[in-house]
Amino acid sequence: MGALDLFSLKGKSAIVTGVSSGLGITFTEALAEAGADVIICARRVEKLKQNAEKIAAKTGRKIIPVEADVSKEEDIIKLVKTCEDSLGKIDILINNAGIVNSKSSIDITKQEWDQVIDINLTGTFLLSKYAIKSMLEKKIKGSVINITSIYGLFGDILPVPSYYASKGALVNLTRAMGVEFAGSGIRVNAIAPGVFPSEMTTDILSNEALASHFKARTPMGRFGDPNELKGVAVFLASDASSYITGHIVTVDGGWSSA
Repeated sequence: MGALDLFSLKGKSAIVTGVSSGLGITFTEALAEAGADVIICARRVEKLKQNAEKIAAKTGRKIIPVEADVSKEEDIIKLVKTCEDSLGKIDILINNAGIVNSKSSIDITKQEWDQVIDINLTGTFLLSKYAIKSMLEKKIKGSVINITSIYGLFGDILPVPSYYASKGALVNLTRAMGVEFAGSGIRVNAIAPGVFPSEMTTDILSNEALASHFKARTPMGRFGDPNELKGVAVFLASDASSYITGHIVTVDGGWSSA
């Protein structure tokens, strides 16, 4: 097999969560452009359907929208079954769905804290659990990719304690599940993006002081372009990374090295 062939996802089936906006669209495009058919999910179904149509038209792959809330176990079970029924199997899972609550440790309520943890951490765990169970049953040597953050590795001035906690826990969950399923040929890795323009970061990046802070902390001196995440997503999803598991790949313009 040639070097470039290792990156092909032809014949692969994937699930990507959180595809009503932002980086979920980027990850879906990346997998489809590499040859995969993709089930996409989110809570905002109209945006989800629009994105599915656009990506399918652009890539020529099957992009199937499924309304799902990853904080609800019954929605997760339905999502996995839909992928099995529609595409036959699950080869790749990208756990991208996530939210942030911009309240300090003093001001955030338990309900607000729980909402972030339920979506960012528990939802990722449960979907990984059911997807991996499907992979094991069908003897698929699959790839699970969790989208964490540099804020799962470092603290900063933003008052988002629930986000830091959820993403930090996701880092170690990735390592733990990577080890647990390594012997089955199922790989679990994570991408930790730096600061990228998205729906989640719009308010932050429109704040001149915060934008200057982020650029100053980033050795490359700029924000990331969403397309700069496509290569690492395809790498981790494909056979090109077949001997890598439990690993956190930072895509942060040098932030984590400074």
